[in-house]
Amino acid sequence: MSEKPLEGHVAIVTGGARRIGRTISLTLAAAGANVVVHYLTSAAGVKSLVSDIQSQGGRAVAVEANLAEPATGKKLVEAAQQAFGRLDILINNAGIFERGTVEETTPELWDRFMAVNLRAPFFTAQAAAPVMRAQKRGKIVNIASLGGLLAWPGYIPYAVSKAGVIHLTRCLARALGPEIQVNCVCPGSIQFPGDAPDENYIRKAALGRTGEANDIAQAVLFLLTQEFITGQALVVDGGYALA
Repeated sequence: MSEKPLEGHVAIVTGGARRIGRTISLTLAAAGANVVVHYLTSAAGVKSLVSDIQSQGGRAVAVEANLAEPATGKKLVEAAQQAFGRLDILINNAGIFERGTVEETTPELWDRFMAVNLRAPFFTAQAAAPVMRAQKRGKIVNIASLGGLLAWPGYIPYAVSKAGVIHLTRCLARALGPEIQVNCVCPGSIQFPGDAPDENYIRKAALGRTGEANDIAQAVLFLLTQEFITGQALVVDGGYALA
């Protein structure tokens, strides 16, 4: 892989100001991409992120938008074109996570998960597709979850929404090829500074540890540098699903 494999490319990262999204944004910028960082509430975090990217010689702009609104995808694509003149990469990273058992899940909770975790990636991809097709190439990476593959009865709306993201990835790969490649990454438990260790996960994972944000960012970068992979769900879980 060259030192800057994404040199000159333009990427949108939804939820790009914090946690996994922040690391993905920094990784893509370090690989040469110009980054449109979407955020909703992390104003201080996105300001710091853009400053960090610029201080390292990269280019980035921040766009505030609510992904629960279907028109947000079009807004982000237009921002990328206005700032950088093109769009090569879409990372559908933003999502919500909270408990939702059979007894606890309300219609409002269910609809909120589907709106943010599943509907938003589709409509953002829908907005990006014409631009990418006009350029004869583009790459979309959706961030799904191990919960989209395993049964998590304490988090039903979340798990179902992420299962939908995995199948959406397959559908989009068929619909948007050959110009556009669409893949997804399914993270396992990711540890951040200050988090309590997930001892149950560590005990069951084949590699004996939880993941870090960089593990996911590097998986995303891998998919963005491949030309013969599409419609795939890359599980990055340290072997937890083998238990």
